[in-house]
Amino acid sequence: MAELNKVRVRFAPSPTGGLHLGGVRTVLYNYLFARQHNGRFILRIEDTDQSRYVPGAEEYIFNCLKWVGLEPDESVIHGGSFGPYRQSERKALYRQYAEQLVKEGYAYYAFDTPAELEEMRSRYKTDQNPSPQYDHTVRSAMRNSLAMSESEVQKLLAENARHVIRIKMPEAETVRFTDMIRGEVSFNTAVVDDKVLLKADGMPTYHLAVVVDDHLMEISHVFRGEEWLPSAPVHILLWRYLFGAEAMPQWAHLPLILGPNGKLSKRDGAKYGFPVFAMNWTDPATGELTEGFKEKGFLPEAFINLLALLGWNDGSEQEIFSKDELVEKFSLERVHSGGAKFDYEKAKWFNHEWIKKLQVSGLREQVKQVLGNSGIRVTDEQLLDNVLALVKERCTLLTDFAEQAGFFFKAPGKYDMDAVKPKWNETKQAFFLKLLQAYNPKDSWKPDELETLFKEMVTAQKIKVGELMLPLRIMLVGGKFGPGVFQIAGLLGKEETVLRIRKFLDLLQ
Repeated sequence: MAELNKVRVRFAPSPTGGLHLGGVRTVLYNYLFARQHNGRFILRIEDTDQSRYVPGAEEYIFNCLKWVGLEPDESVIHGGSFGPYRQSERKALYRQYAEQLVKEGYAYYAFDTPAELEEMRSRYKTDQNPSPQYDHTVRSAMRNSLAMSESEVQKLLAENARHVIRIKMPEAETVRFTDMIRGEVSFNTAVVDDKVLLKADGMPTYHLAVVVDDHLMEISHVFRGEEWLPSAPVHILLWRYLFGAEAMPQWAHLPLILGPNGKLSKRDGAKYGFPVFAMNWTDPATGELTEGFKEKGFLPEAFINLLALLGWNDGSEQEIFSKDELVEKFSLERVHSGGAKFDYEKAKWFNHEWIKKLQVSGLREQVKQVLGNSGIRVTDEQLLDNVLALVKERCTLLTDFAEQAGFFFKAPGKYDMDAVKPKWNETKQAFFLKLLQAYNPKDSWKPDELETLFKEMVTAQKIKVGELMLPLRIMLVGGKFGPGVFQIAGLLGKEETVLRIRKFLDLLQ
């Protein structure tokens, strides 16, 4: 087993689409473990299936990790001593290992055509076995080097006949390993098929490539989703056959992330904002532009915080963790083996807490971008900082700042007239005209003074304060939202406040 003073972990995505919750959580746990042990976090691009390659996906993956602040130490971008870090550039490495397995009797050449494979599935199909596998029960009846003479095999190889290399799974052997989360795990090889290791185009499948690359890159620990557990016996045998069982990294299979009705579905994804962010990403399956967590208005700090707690806790009641705190407190011993349920409302709660927690300076640039997306250009950063301090606790998502802060920089284009017109009368019209006369000569423009003056005038007119506060809010904001109305007026300044009141009164007339 690898020693903790030589920790090297990796994340190995395929460039076939956007990163989703489970993938980024795997990155996060890898990253935290590596930082805890002064190790290295490697990102390796697994692009052996060229038929599924999506242009732009690789760039997308790196941009996602940059946004969440989980960038690797070694990768195709960051460099390193164990490259290439893209599997398609390592193609020449894999055949020698596949041939070694054939030579030592652990694998074999298979020359079956697609039609012959389909015929096999049809011939062996039963009610009890509706999807027959290429395994020890059928391999002797197929066109492979186990069922053919040596001369036939050599002739086909000399002719460069199309073939694959398959692992020869033992017929009845128990394969075991110790999972860092689940403890002792065992498999019966009788139910595992003879997986293809090297494809006809010379590219390795995941099974061969992942073992060879983890060995050559000196990976010490592998954290991956529990969906890879069924492949574990194949990988364990490949480690044993090629490099010795003692060379195998320690494994931890992470629990699934569950939606409201079990495993997260594509429908859940459309609702909850997968992938991580869109970056004008078009879903290759649907051809539609996607909206991710970034576009929905999540802070990266909140995103990794909520991800960390999808399957892990530190044993306390604490829920808000900075990245540094996660590095300090994370432990695999407290990762659950059961599925972790993703709750979008809870995710928004995390984001709200982080918006409240961050200093204004930590929100400034992101809010400027949100406002810019709404056509609002910020030229006064001091005003922006004052506005953020006033409204940030009212915002759950960054996108909420467009409504809660936008009116400070751009006068309302429309008003909630229905909230004012039914109860509007000449008395109220006269009150606001008198208010304008009272505001015009004022040199001091402090919220508490504005409120005092307003209430004194309301009392003198014998009108209820509530009947006039709402119209004033709508004059300044456009709707029934925002912080205290006199705080709003204080930040808008006298000239803009007077201008907005006057404009609204003209509209009513």
